[in-house]
Amino acid sequence: MKIIAGLGNPGAEYAQTKHNVGFMLVDALAERLNAPAWKEDFFSALTEVRMGGEKVFLVKPLTYMNSSGEALGPMLSYYKLGAENLTVVHDDMDIPAGTVRIRRKGGSGGHNGIKSILAHVGSEDFARVRIGIGRPPAGWTVINHVLAPFAAEDVLKIRAAIDYLLPAVECIVTDGVDFAMNRYNPHKKKAKKQEERHEAQEEGGASART
Repeated sequence: MKIIAGLGNPGAEYAQTKHNVGFMLVDALAERLNAPAWKEDFFSALTEVRMGGEKVFLVKPLTYMNSSGEALGPMLSYYKLGAENLTVVHDDMDIPAGTVRIRRKGGSGGHNGIKSILAHVGSEDFARVRIGIGRPPAGWTVINHVLAPFAAEDVLKIRAAIDYLLPAVECIVTDGVDFAMNRYNPHKKKAKKQEERHEAQEEGGASART
C-alpha cells in the first residue's frame, strides 16, 4: 500500500494558486486513472486506485498547507506504513516555474508543508515530487507569491510539468523512487546542454582571439 499526497489549500479561492500545484497533480492523476469519487477521511480528501497491482491512496490534506502533517501522520500510523511508502507532491520556489525535480528524501527546504510532515511523520525518508513556481517578483512577499495564480506565460509550463510527472509518479510506485529519479529528473540533459553551450562559447572566444 502506498500514499501519494498532493499539498495545497482547500477552497475554491485557492484552487488555481501556485501553492496548489500538488492538488492539481493529484487531481490529474485521479482523472488519468479513472479513480472513484473523492471522500473525506483523515482530515483529507482521498480516493483509492491501483498502480501495477499496488493499492494506492491519492490524498489531498484539508488541514491547509502549513498543517499537512496533521493529516498524513495519522494516516500512515493507522495503516502501519513507514515514511518510505509516502510520496509528496508540492510547489518549490527554488526552481523556475514548470521545472520538476524528484528527490528520495531530505529536509524541508523551507517549505512549511514539508516541515509539518517531517514533524508528524518523524522521518525524512519519503519521496518528494517538486514542481517549480519560481521566486516572487520584485516587491512581492512570499505569501503574496504562493497564494497568487500563475502568470499567463507560466500556465502552459505548469500544465506541461504536470503531464510530464503523471507517469513519473506512477513509476515511483511501480519501480521505486531511484528508478524514477534516473528516468525523469532532467538534470543530466540540462547539465549536458550547459556543457555544450560552454564549449561553444570557448570555441567562439578562441576564434575571436586568433
